[in-house]
Formats: sequence, C-alpha cells, structure tokens
Amino acid sequence: MKPDEIERIELELLLEAIFQRYGYDFRCYARASVERRVRAFLAKQRLERISELIPRCIADEALFGELAQSFSISVTEMFRDPFVFRALREQVVPLLRSFPFVKVWHAGCATGEEVYSLAIVLAEAGLLERTTIFGTDFNDDALERARRGIYPADRIAEFTRNYQQAGGERSFSEYYHASYEAAALADTLKQRITFANHNLTADQVFGEMQLVFCRNVLIYFDRELQDRALGLFAESLVRGGFLCLGTREDLQFSAVADAFEIVDRPARIYKKVAG
Repeated sequence: MKPDEIERIELELLLEAIFQRYGYDFRCYARASVERRVRAFLAKQRLERISELIPRCIADEALFGELAQSFSISVTEMFRDPFVFRALREQVVPLLRSFPFVKVWHAGCATGEEVYSLAIVLAEAGLLERTTIFGTDFNDDALERARRGIYPADRIAEFTRNYQQAGGERSFSEYYHASYEAAALADTLKQRITFANHNLTADQVFGEMQLVFCRNVLIYFDRELQDRALGLFAESLVRGGFLCLGTREDLQFSAVADAFEIVDRPARIYKKVAG
C-alpha cells in the first residue's frame, strides 16, 4: 500500500476517534482542508505520523482541544466584502423594519468582527435596540475574543476603509476606543449581542430568526454537511427571513434551494419564501 493511502486511512481513523470520543464530527469537512490542518498540527507537536496522534488525542483532552481549535476558521475582518454589507443595508434592512423584533443568527462567527459589523449596520438603521444578535462558533477561544471585542489597532485603518465602502453613515471612530496597541469596540454594540458555542455538524436550530448570516464557512464542508447546515438555516428562519452566505458559496443544487428566492446574487443574499 502506498504511503498516501496509509495516511488517508490514518486520517479517517483519527476523525472517527474524535467523533466517538468527543462528539465533534469533522468527518464531513472538506478533506484537503482537514489534511492541511492535521499536517500542520503534527509538525507543531513534532510527530511523524497521524497514527501517533490518535491515542494521544483520545487520552489527552487538552491536546484534542488544541487540535479542534486548529480546525476552526478564524480569518475575518470588519465589513469583509463591503459590497455585501452595502447590499444588506439597502436591500435587507428596510424589510427588517416590518418585524416588531429582529433576531439575527451569525453562525461560524469566529472572533466576532462581522457580528459587530452587523450591529453597526442595524444601529445606523435605528433597529439595533429591538434586535438580538446571536454569534456562534465551536471555537471557545475565538468566542472569548469576540466577547471582549478588542482588536489590534493596526487593523483599524482597514476596518475604516471597509466601513466607508459599505455605506457607513458616521465616522467609524464613534464605534471604538483606542488605547496603546488595541481598539475596544463600544459597549453599546455589545449590549445586543450574545456569543455562544454551537457546532454546525451536531447541534440544532436557532428558531424564529429574521436573518441568518454565515459567510465562508460552508466552503470547508463537503456536500452532505453543507446540506445539513443549510437545512438548519432554513428551519431557523421565519418565512420572509433572509440568509447571507459567503461569496464563494451558493444555495444552487442544495436540498433547500426551492425554499429561497435570490435577493442579490453577487452578495449571496436570499429570502425564504416557503416552508
């Protein structure tokens, strides 16, 4: 048997062991992404083979925690893809006004930058005071950083440009307090946000949402897991609610495609019309 075939078997055994021992199901993650992350973790642990990692991972919860964090996608920024937030501002927010209360689920929120971006858009529309935003991820370290809402000061210039391109109506400096090498986002944004652990591979729906936001997460899932996640989103949304995906993601050919109509294809914004 060739070495790459042996490695493939070892990887399958590792993912199965993780599922059986801890209940985290990475078996439906895109294989290329999983392989890269496991190899990087092996190098960090100075291990040669995946087979060496399996028994250690089963026995050592702390080691598993480190490995699980490496599977988490934490690359994000405020107002990432500004045209998406401009589309939300122009095409979704006016329709959200028709709801007496607004509930938003941001799935796979990582360190929270885009959650706060949504809060700013809703604040400028006068909707934040009657909105609850749930930011979820399975990475507890990322969630803690999101709760703090403190980001490197050297990213503020980038965030400011994105905000302006997204149609920001104020000075971005109104939303943070800078000190030393960090910038802390305003408490007025945090008051309407709840961050919580949620795993799209195993956990259940968030009910009665008017907006579900999940960008650049599904690209790391295989088709089966994509359909599971999209099913959760569809079940979580009220009729007339909105779904926003990443620019490389799509509902086309998914099991729930018929439940949605396109609002803005480039921005990957959809409206639930059935179910």
